[in-house]
Order: sequence, then structure tokens, then C-alpha cells
Amino acid sequence: MSYRRRAFTLIELLVVVAIIAVLIGLLLPAVQQVRAAAARIRCANNLKQLALAAHQYHDTIGHLPAAIEIGRRRTAQPFLQWPIRLTPYLEHETVWRNAEADFARARNSFRANPQHRGMDQLIPVYSCPSDWRTQTAWTVNNHGYTLHLTLNSYLANSGVTTLRPTGVVFLNSAVKLDHITDGTSNTLLFGERPPSADLRFAWLYSGVGQDGAGSLDSVLGAREQNVLGLIGSNPCGPGPFPFAAAKVTDPCAVFHYWSLHPGGANFAFADGSVRFLRYEADAIMPALATRAGGEVVEVP
Repeated sequence: MSYRRRAFTLIELLVVVAIIAVLIGLLLPAVQQVRAAAARIRCANNLKQLALAAHQYHDTIGHLPAAIEIGRRRTAQPFLQWPIRLTPYLEHETVWRNAEADFARARNSFRANPQHRGMDQLIPVYSCPSDWRTQTAWTVNNHGYTLHLTLNSYLANSGVTTLRPTGVVFLNSAVKLDHITDGTSNTLLFGERPPSADLRFAWLYSGVGQDGAGSLDSVLGAREQNVLGLIGSNPCGPGPFPFAAAKVTDPCAVFHYWSLHPGGANFAFADGSVRFLRYEADAIMPALATRAGGEVVEVP
């Protein structure tokens, strides 16, 4: 006795394919959400490490690091940005030692040929995993100089605006924790802001910013002003610019805190804590940015 094996009909195959397609459609958003949540957690952990390093710097040096230092007799590394000054407290002592040696070799200039060794060095703690641009080095032309450099995902709080710094990190600053009379748990220290669309701002190693004081490069105000008037070929207006969602292709996104995480951005506070602030918190950002403004604010 023989049996004939029954095959699937075309309709049955189409039904199976349709079911699989629906399941994949349901699964992909879930996978993306898990990845986004993991990136946000890793980014928050980066900021936690930076906050702890800033506290160790404070305990050793006597104050929080400056955005950049210029015009001081003791400044042997002009325009070297705060991230590199924190490297000895982030298990990257060699980066700092190389910076000292390279500035001495180049007579206190970061535009040296050959360029400083730290200029294109990747330091993972300064890279948000959501932004692939911070995970590689770039060749950038700036004022006649060609530099191979890496980028930074996190900027320090200079206050409401960098022009009138009321925050904790700014040009030639030496802010101590006991200067933060608004309370360290209510004052921003570092926050997320991806590099500019044209990679002109958010250099990790050194930079002058839009104003010569590090604005947009290493520090940012909660209501930053557009000093240049233009970014690329797109007029962004004079500002101020709110804490709001943006895109990496937006040339005006360089003027405010934001992130590639849905709904808001991570911030490290002066007490060392890290919190995720939603964009709805924009109204209280100026109060969180001042170290001694006397504002009464509840952090969401």
C-alpha cells in the first residue's frame, strides 16, 4: 500500500509568510527599543564616570576643571579642553602625559606639525554609543590647518550663557563645590549634545569654540547665544535656544543640549548623580544651570 505525501498549497504558504512578516514587524521595534535603552544606560554610565573624575580632580587640584585656560602665566596647555584634564582620573594617564609633552614640544600650541598624539585618540567614555561619529577619527580643515581628530558627546555646563558664565565650568574657571550655593544636587555639571553637523564643534582634545571661550566645543549654556550669526550656510538666529529634540543634520542643533535618545537627554549633576531629563523640563534648565542663582527648583 502506497501513500502520497500532501504538499502545502500556495495559499497555505502565503499565510505562513504573512504570519512570519507580521511577527518580524512586531519584533523589530522591540529590538530597537532594547538597543536604545541599552545605549541610554551606557551613556548615563559614561556621565557617571565623568562626574566621579571631576570630583577626584576637585579633590586633587582644589577646584573643578576649566573649559579651557588661556592668558594665564601658569597655563602651559592653552586651549586644551577639560576632557583631557580629567584623563588621569579616568585611567588614561598616558593621554595627559603626552599632552604635557606635546604642548611643550610645540611651544604651547595645539596646532603643531606633527599634530599632538592625543588629537585623534579615541577615549570611549566620551563617546555616546548612539552616535557613530564619536567612535572614529575625522580629518577636518580649520583656518588653514588640517587636523585628524576625535569628537566628544558631552559638554560641561557654563551657565545660562557662556558669554556671562554662571555655571560650573567655563573659560579660566576655578569653581569649588562649596561655591555651588544652589545645591550640588540641583546644578548641572555635564550634559549630552552630539557634535555639530559639520564637525566644526565638539572636538575632544582642544578648541576655541564659537567665542574663544570654548562655547559649543567643550561647554554650553542652557540658553546659549549664536555669537557667529551663521552656522554654515543656514541662519540659525541669535538665540536663545531651548532644550529640545533635534537631528544630527540640523546645523542649529549645536546651540542646545539634546541627545539621540528618545524623549530627552542624560545629565550629570554636581553631586555626582546622573538623571535623564525629558524635553518637557526645558523651562527649568536655566535654573539648573546656575551655581548661585538662588532659584528654587524641583528636578523632575
